[in-house]
Amino acid sequence: MTAQNNSWDHTVDFLIVGSGTGAMSGAIVAHDLGASTLLVEKSPQYGGSSAMSGGGMWVPNNHLMGQYGFTDTPEQALEYTKACVGDVIPEERLISYLKNAPKAMQYLCEKSQLRLHIVPDYSDYYQDQPGSLEGGRTLEATPFDGKRLSEEEFKEMRHTPPQELIMDRISMSIAEAQALMTHSPGWISVFMKLIFGYFSDIPWRFKSKRDRRGCFGNALIGALRLSLKDRNIPIWLNTPAKHLIVEDGRTVGVEVEKDGKPYRVKAEKGVLMAAGGFDNSAEKRKKYLPAPTDTSWSCGNPYATGDTIDMGLEIGAGLEFMDEGWWGPTCVVPGEERARMMVIEKSLPGGVMVNKLGKRFVKETNAYDDIVKAMYGSNTPEAPCVPAYLVFDARFRKNYPVGPLLPGAQQPDFMLPAELKNSFFKKADTLQELARIVGIDADGLTETVSKMNEYARTGVDLEYGRGENAFDQFYGDKSVEPNPCMAPIETAPFYCVEVFPGELGTKGGLKVDSLARVLTESGDVIPGLYATGNCSSPVFGRTYPGAGATLGPSTTFGYIAARDALGESSEAN
Repeated sequence: MTAQNNSWDHTVDFLIVGSGTGAMSGAIVAHDLGASTLLVEKSPQYGGSSAMSGGGMWVPNNHLMGQYGFTDTPEQALEYTKACVGDVIPEERLISYLKNAPKAMQYLCEKSQLRLHIVPDYSDYYQDQPGSLEGGRTLEATPFDGKRLSEEEFKEMRHTPPQELIMDRISMSIAEAQALMTHSPGWISVFMKLIFGYFSDIPWRFKSKRDRRGCFGNALIGALRLSLKDRNIPIWLNTPAKHLIVEDGRTVGVEVEKDGKPYRVKAEKGVLMAAGGFDNSAEKRKKYLPAPTDTSWSCGNPYATGDTIDMGLEIGAGLEFMDEGWWGPTCVVPGEERARMMVIEKSLPGGVMVNKLGKRFVKETNAYDDIVKAMYGSNTPEAPCVPAYLVFDARFRKNYPVGPLLPGAQQPDFMLPAELKNSFFKKADTLQELARIVGIDADGLTETVSKMNEYARTGVDLEYGRGENAFDQFYGDKSVEPNPCMAPIETAPFYCVEVFPGELGTKGGLKVDSLARVLTESGDVIPGLYATGNCSSPVFGRTYPGAGATLGPSTTFGYIAARDALGESSEAN
């Protein structure tokens, strides 16, 4: 909106809409460059999708790689990134990310409370592309002790989703999750250590079931929130942004709603939009995303409704990639607020994903992004893939988790809540009967399972090459031979869970350049306005090069935006 008067209720140098990693990193950098800084967040909790995420950050050539024995170069990183992304993103944006991401991570490790480590064997997603590595590029925040925040501050952090917790309450790191889910050597001791740590947090355990050992996104957001606290940087919760304020073509502030009333905040140096995508807007999903789609299939932030995208459109900003998401197969659990991403289940041995004809349509161990692209790409009236179906047997059920189901050895079917037994999965004594109950073609399913059983015995998937590379095997069961991602599906009873084309969050948003400056449709810079995260155009375009390709750019372009707004070179070119 164009400014109608010069009255302001509050003034800062750098104003940030949102409270995830991009917002917090931008606030920290701006403050350290001498700027007064404020974050406004529309929900009652800070952290957004970042707090709900897996917490990884994909950062090629990062400063920690040498400590773990990895080598990388800017040239190799660019080769891989360009091979994945193609020509849909200007090369200068890719170079800006690859140059600044290592600097941003090192800066936060040295200047803030954030501590990062490498997940050594988390490989790039596309091992067949030139420049890929089998590990070293994915960083994870070291578990954060929630006791370092006040009780109120800790409760105000958005919760870790149930799918990232043990028994819906105990947190775990990426490496711990991998060990537990794939039964890696020592997994029992890992499990016991986590259980002991959780129940020994006295007297907190009598107040709340929430784990104060923050992992995944909570580790990242907890450390950054403490860093804001160290700097006395305020976050105004329950304060939705409504309109951008423009004077003489420059963004100079934001009208927010504070205590139920309009409140004008002036931003002397710039405004950073960092408030997520439109995950929970049924209207925008229908308008922009592939069909069919549904808010119930999303793992994203329930408060992400695309407000900042609308605000940008009001003043002439361009949009890009609005039909894209950070895709992944999801399952919908009765009674839970958001869907659960099926990151691990699809790769474990003894399961297969099929369409309505009972046929495979994708390599199940592919990157989760590609699973959904295959669901939409293969979905026809003759061979529906939405929903798809994960079919597995009693051995799989006994050994591995599926959505909210703990391994059957720990939680037999008779112990499950009625809503799970009645609606989350289907069960039958034969594949033919299971197909009839679910509505899958029985002959097609029987033939598919017969083929899978043969592939499991030889270790070679002749159709899709399941389990053939390091990425495939990250969530395989290393005790299963000859292929950790395949085992016979032959032990009754048999099970089926519906799989939907969901996402971690939507991906398209405001058009931006290599400095995170918001652009018009024609490519002109809108002075004073920046964007990062899921409300901005993704630097990786239509692809997902590695674990942490959402948070890495969000954090980095928050860092870049703050430096540019405060007149510091980010060496983008």
